Amino acid sequence: RSKFQDQSSIGKQSRHLTKSDGESQSGFHKGWTLLLILLVGVLLYYAPWSGMTSLLDATLSSRDTEILQEFRTRMKKLKNTYQSQDPNLWRRTNVFLEKHLNASHLHLEPAILLFTAGQEAEKALRCLSNEIADAFAFSQNATTIKINGADKAVLDSDIVKLEVDKELSSGFRGGKKVAVVHRFELLPAGSTLIFYKYCDHENAAFKDVALLLTVLLDEQSLRKSLTLQEVEEKVRDFLWAKFTSSDVPSSYNSMDTDKLSGLWSRISHLVLPVWPEKGLPVEGCT
Repeated sequence: RSKFQDQSSIGKQSRHLTKSDGESQSGFHKGWTLLLILLVGVLLYYAPWSGMTSLLDATLSSRDTEILQEFRTRMKKLKNTYQSQDPNLWRRTNVFLEKHLNASHLHLEPAILLFTAGQEAEKALRCLSNEIADAFAFSQNATTIKINGADKAVLDSDIVKLEVDKELSSGFRGGKKVAVVHRFELLPAGSTLIFYKYCDHENAAFKDVALLLTVLLDEQSLRKSLTLQEVEEKVRDFLWAKFTSSDVPSSYNSMDTDKLSGLWSRISHLVLPVWPEKGLPVEGCT
């Protein structure tokens, strides 16, 4: 009799366990079902937006590639025209400017290039800097701001500072992507301090733009054997003499070594020499 009672008790326990297992499995399945419903709902809600985002990303990427290809094509043509230039000029200029043409990269500062030359290469300096700037601008369906230091050399420093500020700010706000400042060394010394505003590493007024500055040295020619560091030092010494000379009171009074040091650190990111070119057209370059 006790044997039957034991078996009956075991049967009841088994049924109770089976019932509990069933309930627990049913709850488990219900939980997963709810989770799946939630996931499907989220996917259905966000799918159109993610599709639009992917499409936008693809469009940006395609436009980005198109801009880079256009710039490279134009630069390749320039390289074929200006065949006397050092390979370093093309390589470094391309790398430097292409970073700013890549829309997927966050622009933390503008691209600043300084081109320099001896007297014999004055025309090549002017033409080449113009054409590199135009290649950068045209690839983005934009135009170039052009400022000529020679036109402002005899004007009052404060007036020139205001003029340059207005030309750059209105041009960049209007969608222009690059400015060329020819004969930077001829600007009144004090006026050049406006470039703190446009060339500062992280606090520049416009970060998705490029500025190309040109400096024509007093000497007739630059030796091709000079290293890039030696060229940079030559330009630095030349501007120091030009902008802080006590022989030019207007320059001396508005510029000092500390101010010029700060300016130089902002405009000397990349200093490249330009060599003379034979066969450049007499007209067609301003």
